[in-house]
Amino acid sequence: MDANRSARYCRCGTRLARDNKSGQCAPCQTKARDFIIQPPEFPDDFWDTDQFRDAFIAQHIGHVSRAYRKHPQHIAVYGKDGVPQGVVAGWLGLTQAQISRIENGAPVRHLDSLTHWARTLRIPEHLLWFKLPGEPSASGNGRTADVGRAAIPQQAPPLPVLLQPSSLGLPLGGGNGYASAMQSFRAADRQVGGGHLYATVVKYLQAEVAPRMFGVDHGSDGRLAFTAAAALTEMAGWMAHDAGRDQAAEQHFARSLDLVKLGSDRQLGVHILASMSHLAHHQGKPADAIQYARRGREALARGPRLPELEARLLAMQARGFAALRRSDDCTQLLIEAERVLEVQPAEERSLWVSHFDEGSLANEAARCLRQLGDLAQAERQAERVIELRPRDRTRSRAFGQLILVTVLIAQGRPDEACAVAQEVLDATQQLGSYLVIQQLLDLRRLLEPHRGTRVAAEFLSCLDEALRERVWLYQWLTQDGRGDGTALGEKW
Repeated sequence: MDANRSARYCRCGTRLARDNKSGQCAPCQTKARDFIIQPPEFPDDFWDTDQFRDAFIAQHIGHVSRAYRKHPQHIAVYGKDGVPQGVVAGWLGLTQAQISRIENGAPVRHLDSLTHWARTLRIPEHLLWFKLPGEPSASGNGRTADVGRAAIPQQAPPLPVLLQPSSLGLPLGGGNGYASAMQSFRAADRQVGGGHLYATVVKYLQAEVAPRMFGVDHGSDGRLAFTAAAALTEMAGWMAHDAGRDQAAEQHFARSLDLVKLGSDRQLGVHILASMSHLAHHQGKPADAIQYARRGREALARGPRLPELEARLLAMQARGFAALRRSDDCTQLLIEAERVLEVQPAEERSLWVSHFDEGSLANEAARCLRQLGDLAQAERQAERVIELRPRDRTRSRAFGQLILVTVLIAQGRPDEACAVAQEVLDATQQLGSYLVIQQLLDLRRLLEPHRGTRVAAEFLSCLDEALRERVWLYQWLTQDGRGDGTALGEKW
């Protein structure tokens, strides 16, 4: 009887092995991983709902998307909101904001876009109101849709960034193609995190960019290929860092710095030095972080002024001084960074360089002030991050919230901390970020002394269940031994 009472079951009803801490059986774990990468093919009866029927009659792919996300089958698994818009965005190579506009805006009429949606979501052809190119089929109501290619301006087919590189169909051979790939990876990274995307970006570099760097494609622009390779290698470094692979991240950043010299993009070179400074902070090397930031500022000073990059480097230096407990130097640099952000740029920002805005600076300031013990100002800056970061910026918003949580705990306000932390848990269910998991594990340790209160005890129970699933995922993602999934498991 005791054994039966202690038995645990997957949501599908399968009994779980005693050493299975994930809460899911192996087939369900595989299904969950595959679902992040691409949607499954459902039987015909999946599409037999009133919501789908109304959407197909309205000939509105956005309404089809909403009906898909909020299908009863998905609500049963993902909760009342169904499949997050960010997951669908990842499948299609769009942003969450674009999915929202398509679901709530006018019907899409461009055949290429409709075809991409239909094939990605694996909608049965007989339900469509338009013909798929090269496939002689009619819509379910017996009419061929009047979908004109000139109905809206032509646009490049969206990029399904979460598929294997060989099947991506990425636009290459020119600046717009490389930049489109970069932006699509960035959009997906914000939604699902580096843990899910790192291997894909590396394979894309190897299979698509490298041949154009070394002359295999004789019609390619060599300098552009090296610049793109530098930018994408730096991005791979960030994704490796987010996946808990800091040694690989360090190698990627070093290689990207070498590559950018061949591409001659000054801003990108400075941007990479700022990334190296950030990584040094996480490795507990504040002196190295300060030095990288200083090198970046020296390089930036030799050309037209770009306030965003300058402010980022000042913030990196400030974090180094905060770690060294040099409060006055840190504060002075943060004030200077705030002032610099208000300056008009002397040249356009390189398309390879990511934004550094008020929310970014507030995040760095909150980290510095928390480390220096100025909890009131750290709280204000963390709240500023949350205010400036929309919900589709899942990871950066979560970082701001988690800083606020630690500040609230330090101020003796654990109930408020639990409320904010619960928002993080809910928002990051689909996010594959080692850094977020690591901070959640640290949060568990900080809240443990408060377990005697009802609010903390209830939240810690939810947190433990969430961590079981997320730590398991990272152990799977790093099963080749190159990441810190094992270390996470030991910490857990």
